[in-house]
Amino acid sequence: MTDAAGEVALWQPVLKVERRADSTILLTPEDRLDAYPRCITERFAHWARATPDALWIAERGPGRGWRSLSYGAAMTQIEGIGAALVARGLGESRPVLILSGNSIAHAVMALGAQHVGVPSAALAPAYALTGGDYLKLRDIARQLTPGMIFADDASRFADAITAVFAEDIPVVALTGDVPGREVLSFHALAATEPSAQLQAAHAALTGETVAKFLFTSGTTGTPKAVIQTQQMLCSNQQIVQQSWPFLKDTPPVVVDWAPWNHTAAGNKVFNMVLFNGGTYYIDDGRPTPQAIGRTIETLREVSPTWYFNVPLGFQMLLDAFETDTALRETFFKRLQMLFYAGAGMSQPVWDRLTRVANEMVPGGVLLTTGFGSTETGPFGTVCNTRQEASGNLGLPAPGVTIKLVPEGDKLEARIKSPSITPGYWGNPELTAEAFDEEGFYRFGDAFKFADPDDPAKGLMFDGRLAENFKLASGTWVAVGPLRATLTNDLGGLASDCVIAGEGHTELGALVVPNWAALQEIAGEALEGEALLSHPAVRAAATERLAAHAARATGSVSRVKRMMFLAAPLDFDKGEVTDKGSINQRAVLRHRTDLVAALWAEDLRVIRVAS
Repeated sequence: MTDAAGEVALWQPVLKVERRADSTILLTPEDRLDAYPRCITERFAHWARATPDALWIAERGPGRGWRSLSYGAAMTQIEGIGAALVARGLGESRPVLILSGNSIAHAVMALGAQHVGVPSAALAPAYALTGGDYLKLRDIARQLTPGMIFADDASRFADAITAVFAEDIPVVALTGDVPGREVLSFHALAATEPSAQLQAAHAALTGETVAKFLFTSGTTGTPKAVIQTQQMLCSNQQIVQQSWPFLKDTPPVVVDWAPWNHTAAGNKVFNMVLFNGGTYYIDDGRPTPQAIGRTIETLREVSPTWYFNVPLGFQMLLDAFETDTALRETFFKRLQMLFYAGAGMSQPVWDRLTRVANEMVPGGVLLTTGFGSTETGPFGTVCNTRQEASGNLGLPAPGVTIKLVPEGDKLEARIKSPSITPGYWGNPELTAEAFDEEGFYRFGDAFKFADPDDPAKGLMFDGRLAENFKLASGTWVAVGPLRATLTNDLGGLASDCVIAGEGHTELGALVVPNWAALQEIAGEALEGEALLSHPAVRAAATERLAAHAARATGSVSRVKRMMFLAAPLDFDKGEVTDKGSINQRAVLRHRTDLVAALWAEDLRVIRVAS
């Protein structure tokens, strides 16, 4: 159907609801999933034949100019990489490990490997660049036993490669060297002539062939290698396309910074572009005060049709949208959808973004989200109806069944679809724990209905079950929803927050500040503790925390003390991922001194009266 406001074709589900005697609920759309390709590069090859000169991917080069690659030229390089990897005997037990970030060469290397059944595994570059003992990188190397390493600049990663990987593992690079190790030219590999071995390896691919490995963040322990099969990638893109039919009518143009070592960008966005014959502009910025300028520079030049960001990224863009008319006009020129993920979007950011979109596009633009995980491909639920507030995760997409199982006073969410992982590489015990007796994958999260009387109104996130804790009263605190509520109630002062209070009689929070908003309140160009302790900032925070506490309905939904975090969240300690998602448990574990200070006579703590 067509969305009347934006004239964008969107799927609207007809929901089947099954209620079992044990109070389990199954939600399934009536629409079946259509056929999908055998492997992801089949779709790429289609566009290479149909539109060989169409722009596939572009990245910034020297002097900030664009380097680009068409579908036809890229397919030649993909086959060249594939032929070279087959000749060197790589396979499932000897995959390609990718250490560097998003780039054209990274994309070609990964697809070339997938084209011949050689898995690739993209890692967060920080694993290899932070020095120290490289503990997570060593663990990953033990799990995967790579047969080849790709790094765009070999010299940049030389210390980690030398420290962690056996000397006989070759490195593929665009530039640089690793002393004492074979370093192969990416361009030479990409120019390898197609071979009979290449054709045979590609013909042997099935849906069960491992396409890649994605590692979960490992913030509570060892990173887990989540198997991504060809069926996962292809069926998930068919799910996306049936959910958003407008992608077939207008090949997507995407400007994206999010890292490909995460499923959101590395699976959904990356494959969505190539599946539908679109164009991917690699944004070398990110949502930080230091790097958002590069994102803004690119969005002044390129008008996306589909745009994804984390809520913090949207918040930073809004600061520019509201003052930069040219940027706003370019960004919204042909925009069809806004999609957020990675964290809950606060109501102030939602309202600002909706207001600007309504001003720029007749009828506005659908601002939406969904739900999934590394184990689900990731696309699982989709919300195609306009909302007045953030948080509605929608309903199961075509081919997906959501199972809600009573767990105390919560409904634990589980999922089944063709795009679910078969498990964790080399870890059958963990794999068995991840699935229930009917083969549903357990998210470890709780859902609730947006309208308890009408399941068709969509699902809402109701907390990560493992994050929840009890107050001294023995009452459970649903951490996920409370984080979103408090962030909203602080009215733009916070980018996110972490809830504390286990074993106490009341709740506290460590708050990630929105530095720009705090500087505006202070009226001074202050930073760090000087800004956080400014009387105007403390007064505004106290007022909004008090209003939050007054609206709360009980001790498990009322935060009465908070502290702004002066020090940024630490990636190496697992407090935050490189896409900006906060891990509640990791922050609490590594900042026990600040948690304790919430209940001490500490001048940094902002309190409201009982």
